Amino acid sequence: MSGTRGRRCYRRPRAGGLAQLGERRLCKAEVVGSNPSSSMGIDLYWLPLGAGGHFVRLNGRAYEAVAARLARRAALDLYHSALEVRVPEGRFVIEMTPVRRGPGAARGVVAEGAVGARWAGRLRLFRYEVRRWRDGSIPDVAEAVDSPRRLSDDPGAARRVLELVPRVPTPVWGRDELGAGEMWNSNSLISWLIARTGVATQRASPPRGGRAPGWDAGLAVAGALRPPGAPAGSRGPRS
Repeated sequence: MSGTRGRRCYRRPRAGGLAQLGERRLCKAEVVGSNPSSSMGIDLYWLPLGAGGHFVRLNGRAYEAVAARLARRAALDLYHSALEVRVPEGRFVIEMTPVRRGPGAARGVVAEGAVGARWAGRLRLFRYEVRRWRDGSIPDVAEAVDSPRRLSDDPGAARRVLELVPRVPTPVWGRDELGAGEMWNSNSLISWLIARTGVATQRASPPRGGRAPGWDAGLAVAGALRPPGAPAGSRGPRS
């Protein structure tokens, strides 16, 4: 993300909560020109699936073509989501990505999971990582559509999101191990966090003409959506 960076320092917070995220002097990084929503709060980004990568984009289009035909509907654009959260301690990027080489702490990795099958997770190629990355960046953010979308200006909600990230479920990516009625993926992570934080999920719908596979799985697991086949009045399992 481009822009001019400045710093404002604050006193260290009391023990507990987000104290583990800070340093002796906590500084808020302000990026001018990269995100117009520079105040404290939660911003959602919608990125076209496969942005910056032709292989993923082509496979996504093939997947959506088959899904649309089976559902007897028109094919839609597919989106991947990420969050940018600002609190007095700093700016954090929350996203699920393939595991990269190098120490995960440098990019704020707080959890990992397997891709495709649990046994395959023994190989780095078949693992994903969940990031809560201080001063991090969202790859291909320049291609984001209808973004950033401000979900909340409440500093308390922003802190709650950050506290929840290490507690997110980590089932196998691309499978429905939790019985949510849809596969778990990066969109499930984001919708789970939003729902558990108490932010209105109606503000987080994908851009017009698009859809976000896995989004409803996160809502169902968070308890904000009734899974397919569940009795009326019931909600999804909470984690």
